[in-house]
Amino acid sequence: MPIKTGVNNRSIIFGEDDIDDIDLLRETFASIDNSFSLLFIDKGRSLISKLESLADSELPCLLVLDYNMPELNGAEILTELKKQERFERIPKLIWSTSGSDTYKNRCLELGAVDYLIKPVNVKDYLETVRYMLTFCGRL
Repeated sequence: MPIKTGVNNRSIIFGEDDIDDIDLLRETFASIDNSFSLLFIDKGRSLISKLESLADSELPCLLVLDYNMPELNGAEILTELKKQERFERIPKLIWSTSGSDTYKNRCLELGAVDYLIKPVNVKDYLETVRYMLTFCGRL
């Protein structure tokens, strides 16, 4: 069941540094629902700084964090975000190429709503993006 955030339901922020994944996400979102503003940030500290700079009314409906990112990994970003109560309401998905149970369990303990394996084909990208949109009250 989607989490009701009360935050901006037309904005999703991605912590993602892989240009191929970024391109596929943009294309897939555009094919399903192009009304969303997608922001891609390629470094963990930059992502946290961006969130901190936003007014509460500008917070995204969803954060999608690659586990392996420069500066801070997904678990480290979750740890930093837990320090600020204003980010509690934002659902946080971790996605990774790694199926490590250790990574997954750690991220779930730190507040991620799910840990996804990155899709490997168009069909799986479509399913993953549809799933992401459920956290923003769509689909």
